[in-house]
Amino acid sequence: MSAVHHDLGQQPGGAVVEITLSGNAANVQLLDSSGLSNYKAGRKYRYIGGLVKRSPVHLKIPRSGRWHVIVDMRGLRGQVRSSARILPSALPPIRQGTASPLAPLVQRSVDTGNGNAEIIPKDYDVFISHASEDKDSVVRPLAHALRDAGLQVWYDEFELRIGDSLRRKIDAGLANSRFGIVVLSPSFFAKNWTQYELDGLVTREMTGKQVILPLWHNLTRLELIKKSPSLADKLARSTSDFTIEEIAAEITLVVRDKRDEEVWEDDGEWDAEDD
Repeated sequence: MSAVHHDLGQQPGGAVVEITLSGNAANVQLLDSSGLSNYKAGRKYRYIGGLVKRSPVHLKIPRSGRWHVIVDMRGLRGQVRSSARILPSALPPIRQGTASPLAPLVQRSVDTGNGNAEIIPKDYDVFISHASEDKDSVVRPLAHALRDAGLQVWYDEFELRIGDSLRRKIDAGLANSRFGIVVLSPSFFAKNWTQYELDGLVTREMTGKQVILPLWHNLTRLELIKKSPSLADKLARSTSDFTIEEIAAEITLVVRDKRDEEVWEDDGEWDAEDD
């Protein structure tokens, strides 16, 4: 089995490596020195990564040490070329006293040809619907974990700014997200806004596609059945059984599978493209 080895050298934890592929899908694995030795010896080993059908892909180095990237075609056909590089880190923030924070780039525009610019809504991987009472314990850590994993996340603390129309921003997030993560809790069912968001997600799901990813928090199945039998029938994850990191990792896999499915539907074959 042929494999390409990229030696990244000594790297700090938190650094991000960008792997670019051309020619075919391939298995991309980020390994430490111990993992590389076991890989070469044919023993069991631990890695970060997997089958990559979109390029480039970004993998986060979990801890300081010497790291390596292996690109191989195990179980695949064809040929692939690859490159790997460590992305530059952001510079330290400038201290400027009363300087205003930069607004996020949440919209892009195109010239319509008549002198006007048409705003194109930003696309998101997930929309997080939740009650504010659940922010500290669940929602904020989950939103940051998903964003750190490379997902585009609609979360109110990321997206809403003073003066925004709450309804319009929520509607745009609901309409342009692949999935809606619904953090179901006693507080969730006591809020009007969360019910509004849930109604929007249910309407989208009536097209026959999976949209809603339920997450139970401080809620039993029996309690949920009394509130919403249809939601109780959906496979869910509970914060009493899984950590935020485990939930974020599973959601990331679901989203990446959906992305890959969309690429195949659009192109009919794998093609390298920018994130």
